[in-house]
Amino acid sequence: MRTVYAPLMAAATNHTPPRKVVIPAAGLGTRFLPATKAVPKELFPVVDTPAMQYIVEEAVRAGLTDVLVVTGRGKEAIADHFDRAPELEATLLAKGDHGRLEAVMRSADMADVHFVRQGAPRGLGHAVLCSAPYVGSEPFAVMLGDDLIDVRDPLLSTMLEVQGAYGGCVVALLEVPRNQISRYGCVAASRTHDDSVVRITDMVEKPDPDAAPSNLAIIGRYVLSARVFDALRETEPGSGGEIQLTDALKSLVAAGEPMHGVVFRGRRYDTGDRGDYLRAVVRLACDREDIGPGFRRWLEDFVAGRA
Repeated sequence: MRTVYAPLMAAATNHTPPRKVVIPAAGLGTRFLPATKAVPKELFPVVDTPAMQYIVEEAVRAGLTDVLVVTGRGKEAIADHFDRAPELEATLLAKGDHGRLEAVMRSADMADVHFVRQGAPRGLGHAVLCSAPYVGSEPFAVMLGDDLIDVRDPLLSTMLEVQGAYGGCVVALLEVPRNQISRYGCVAASRTHDDSVVRITDMVEKPDPDAAPSNLAIIGRYVLSARVFDALRETEPGSGGEIQLTDALKSLVAAGEPMHGVVFRGRRYDTGDRGDYLRAVVRLACDREDIGPGFRRWLEDFVAGRA
């Protein structure tokens, strides 16, 4: 679904492209208790790779290698994962296990990963605001760890192209059944010349399905202008008593900030609750060349009651 927006590129000649990505990871992970009492949800394995690493790898593929992870108390293991592990590396080298050695080293070498503590869990908007000193005045990306995007269906790189063409902010959207829209932020939008890009005219956080302006749900990818920080500073707690990023973006739309959405129609794996997490593991395991064929055969036998 990659599209080059050539007719609009002239207007963006002086546009500073995003170089940094912010990954909020300070949540308590209560839906996965008791496992998250000691292990950050972001490090739960999806087959054999932590969910957080999938997110960083996606950012790197899109050309964003300067990463800030917003963490909280008890999330120190995330920093350990993206650090070097000399003893483990030496053991694998001595065993001649070069495949696993390469995998271990990759997590430390693929990006320049920084960390900041949120302090108190005051919502996604507050987590993004914590990144302001790191981001400065440049546009930047925000990636949420619950949404894994299949490597075969690029999303973030497309959003970066749209932001380069139109400026302002870009959010990722997904068409969902209307009876599920109350689980998401939702947008009112008008069409553009491209059927995968819409112009956003309003936003609402977790609307009642009967009052929702559309079935276009906001999912966990954003490319934002630094103006969002001023908006967040003025945003009062909203849904759930937290500072909502959607509310800040809504105020930017009202102030005239260009706001566009990329409607994603590719493969997305939701790791936000237990059932969706298990389905994500199964789907990605089935697609793996190394374990997929044998796992699919076992799965077929299991469903048929033969295993």
